[in-house]
Amino acid sequence: MPSLASPRSLLIASIAITSCTAKLLWGDTKFLFTFGDSYTTTGFNISAGVNSTDPGFVSSNGPNWVQQLRDTYNVGGTKIFNLASGGATIDAKLVTPFEPTVLSIVDQVAQFKSILAPKPAGAQWSSDNTLFAVWIGINDVGNSFGWTNITQSTFNTVLMNRLESQLEILYESGARNFLFLTVPPTNRAPLIVEQGQNSVSLIKADLANYNAQLRSTALGFQAKHHDIQTATVFDTQPIFNTLLDNAQTFGFVNTTGFCTAYENGTPSMTTQVAPCAPVANYFWLNTLHPLFTVHK
Repeated sequence: MPSLASPRSLLIASIAITSCTAKLLWGDTKFLFTFGDSYTTTGFNISAGVNSTDPGFVSSNGPNWVQQLRDTYNVGGTKIFNLASGGATIDAKLVTPFEPTVLSIVDQVAQFKSILAPKPAGAQWSSDNTLFAVWIGINDVGNSFGWTNITQSTFNTVLMNRLESQLEILYESGARNFLFLTVPPTNRAPLIVEQGQNSVSLIKADLANYNAQLRSTALGFQAKHHDIQTATVFDTQPIFNTLLDNAQTFGFVNTTGFCTAYENGTPSMTTQVAPCAPVANYFWLNTLHPLFTVHK
């Protein structure tokens, strides 16, 4: 299967916003704090201590993007603390997650402030060697795009205001380098495709608005704090769409569905259950989650 990391021009082009005074390079990044949902979580539980083991739970049936950065592309000895929680939304009071135990961005930031902001032994980070990465919105949009009692653009503004309030907490704690990932084209996920064209069109428009407001929020946040060194928005949509639009080139056998034998994960990344193709040849593991190949 061709390498999915090959379209380097797309990777570069999808960096939408970055500070002209950016100083932190990946090779100099000693700490990475990640916040998000099932696309990001590895099951790490910071409440058990900074040296807790990583259970390795991922939705991608293999290394997700955080694990790829930690294990495959780690060039500077970067230590990662992953506070993401599967099913997370920005604030559970605004968009209810699928279970009450899910930690929202508000909860994740509270954990950071309580445990990691004091810079305990094992996590003695500093403003100039630490990156804060946030990938959120998949469930915010996915759970609310069909609501009829709100205007989506207005509600997305509410979500962005809440997100910015959490960024302010991180900033007050010393965060000066930020990475934001846009919501990918989940309108192309089986979960939405199965609902019909009306749902596909509705969520696609909502995603575009959410991502546009995310970019504006990043710009505004950086403009408000002139000592922010980096505020980068990485657009995941071109990557996903290129892979989906060129499925045959990248070795995918199915981009609109999935193999039910694999949907809850497989014993290995090379598992094959007839009549399905090997699990690694699918784009979607289940109704919403892309495989490790996409994360790579």
